[in-house]
Order: sequence, then C-alpha cells, then structure tokens
Amino acid sequence: MAAVYLLLVLFLAVFVAGFILLVLGAINFDLSNSDIPPGVDGPVKLRIINIILICTTVVGKILENIGICSQLSFMRYVQDRTHVGADPKLLIQNLWFEKVPVRIYQPKVPPASQRRGVMFFHGGGWVLGSLEVHENICRFIARESESVVVSVGYRLAPEHKYPAAYEDCLNATLHFMKNIEHYGVDPANVIVCGDSAGGNLAAAVCQTLAGRSDLPKLRAQILIYPGLQALDFNLPSYQQNQGVPLLYREHAVFYVLQYLNGNLLHMQEVLDGSHIPIDIKLNYRKWLSPDNIPEKFKVRGYKPHVLLDCTSEVFEKVKRFCEPTLCPLLAEDAVIQQLPETFILTCEYDVLRDDGLLYKKRLEDNGVPVTWYHLEDGFHGIMNFLDNYVLSFPAARRGADNIVNFLKRL
Repeated sequence: MAAVYLLLVLFLAVFVAGFILLVLGAINFDLSNSDIPPGVDGPVKLRIINIILICTTVVGKILENIGICSQLSFMRYVQDRTHVGADPKLLIQNLWFEKVPVRIYQPKVPPASQRRGVMFFHGGGWVLGSLEVHENICRFIARESESVVVSVGYRLAPEHKYPAAYEDCLNATLHFMKNIEHYGVDPANVIVCGDSAGGNLAAAVCQTLAGRSDLPKLRAQILIYPGLQALDFNLPSYQQNQGVPLLYREHAVFYVLQYLNGNLLHMQEVLDGSHIPIDIKLNYRKWLSPDNIPEKFKVRGYKPHVLLDCTSEVFEKVKRFCEPTLCPLLAEDAVIQQLPETFILTCEYDVLRDDGLLYKKRLEDNGVPVTWYHLEDGFHGIMNFLDNYVLSFPAARRGADNIVNFLKRL
C-alpha cells in the first residue's frame, strides 16, 4: 500500500513539475517571439490568452509524437470545449443544409414583419474554428439585431482542401435562399458575414452570387478582419504586426497553404514574395499595392518590398492563389461593381488589416457603398472574446455593436 501511495505521489510530482515547465516554456516563448503593442486593448489578457494557446499547441505536439492523436485534432478538441448555456431570447437548432451542418439562431420574440437573415462563416484559418467557438458572436448578432443567423460548419483543411470550405458555404447559402420561407426571412434581406477566413469565404460567396439572376440579390456583406489575398505578405500591416498575437505573419501563410493544398514545402517563398511571377504581380498591382493604403497606416514602420520573381515549379504549386474564390481581392471590376452594400471591420494590430483596407478602396472605387469601422486598439481574433467573462475585451463589444447597428439600418 505504501508503495502504491509513493508511486502516486511521484506521478503527481512529475505531473506538476511537467505542467510548471510547460507554462514557463510557453511564457518564455511568448516573451521571446510575441510583440504585444502598448496600444492594444487588454495587453495582459492578450498575453495570457497567447500563453494558453502556446501550451495547447505544445501539448498537442507531444500527444502527436507519442501517437495518441494529431496536434490539430487536440487543438480542435480543446477549442470546442467552450460551452454556453441556453439563451432565453433565442431558439437554437442544429440542422443540415444538404450535407453541410448548420446552427440556426432565431429570436423568440414575435416579429412585426419578415426578419433579415445572416449567413455566418466562422474564422480559424480554414483549419480551426467551429460552430461552438463562434457561439457568442452569433448569439449576439441574432439577439441584438433580431435577425435569423445561420452559422455554417464547413469542412476544414487540410483534410478538405480548397475549394471545399468555399463550396460548403456557397451551397449552404443557396439552400437557405431557396428554402427561405421556412425561416420567416425576407428574401431581399439576406446578408453574408464572416470573420478572418470566414470573411474570405463571405466575400467569395458574395462575388459568386452577384452574377446570379435566378435568385434575389444579397442585401449586404459583413467582413470582419478578412483575409482576401495571398500574393503579398509584405504589406505594411504584415511588417508592423508580424509578431502580434493571435495571428503571426508566418501563421497566416501556414493557414492559407493548408487550405490551398496542405503543402508547406514552399512556405518561405510565399513569405518572401517569390511564389508569383513578376508579370502577374504587376498585372494586379493596380489593386494590390502599398500605394493604395493611406499613409497614416505606414507610420508605425514600413519598408517597401523588392519585387522577386519565382520559378515555374513554385508557381505551379500555388497558382490557384490567383483565383478570386480563394483571393477575392483579385476579382475583376465587372464583378466588384455588382456587389451589395458592405461593412468592413479592421483592427490596427492585425496582419490582415491591409487586406481589408485594399478591398475597401476597390469597392469604393467601383461605386459600392462601404461602412468601415476600425478598431484602433484591436487585434486579430478579438471578436472571439466577446462576452467571454474575464477574458472579454471592450473593443470586441464596440465592434459587435457597430455590426448590429449596420444590420439595423438595412
């Protein structure tokens, strides 16, 4: 009995020591590799969240190395443990639109007329994220704007590569629009919305549906710090925020390559900008150029990047980056001109900030009305922490309030 007790004590001691070493290692990594700007909302909270994410990543790698599960599976499992209780103001149902899982949020209060409908595509780099992770923001939008919100659980990479996520979001939207009478939604008041990778998917779906004559036009699109291109990872926001959590510059490239084909062999070339031929870059330069970004967004530091050419071997692997369904910023003017009213939210401390700014200019240049809200103290992923107890951020609430106000004006 004493021997069993001793073994138990030793096990607990090793576990506690291992946990302490893990946390200390995560803190050291965070302090060495992360840049928490002084102007960001809740810098201490952001550092704590980043350390938790680092610990999760490390534990996932350990479990993968000993053959228990993949790192990605563990990270998805941990993220999906978030749980919120019932909402007395909402009817929430899990359904399937064809082969795509969705979660529908419907206000319980009787409507005076048909409601607006919001298709929501979650973020997570096409690799992470889920219906559960984005529960709070979907509930908030449905409750505060009295809209029917449909959150789409699209297939994730690298198991399901491009264009799987785009196709799922498009098919779910089409299903909703064709069966809209079942949900009490005005067919002329459907909006697509998404954050980060979900913003990319919302923009791509919106462009695709802009040319459809057999369906009512989408009323609007809401793009929350969207990633909209994969040709230039050396824009001012990428340089300024390359080490700012929760999305490092290297991680942005990692995620888009996982979505494209799961091949990380040419990650360095993508980071350097030597993955696209110069003639193609010059062709898109009218839309994708630091010159199109207001000077005030370059004051925190920006060094113009030298144009680099690429080999045919590298371009062959990533040439689909030039497809608008993957990089909506590259769509032709004829498509952009047909797009509906748009809301774009950007964050100052976010590598994807300039993607949003460049798309804003493209839309405005083509006569599309744009409502832009910039979180001066925001960071990438901040909306995931809306109403998240002690890890909430006032900036997230300001962003969510502006989204709801935009919806109410439609």
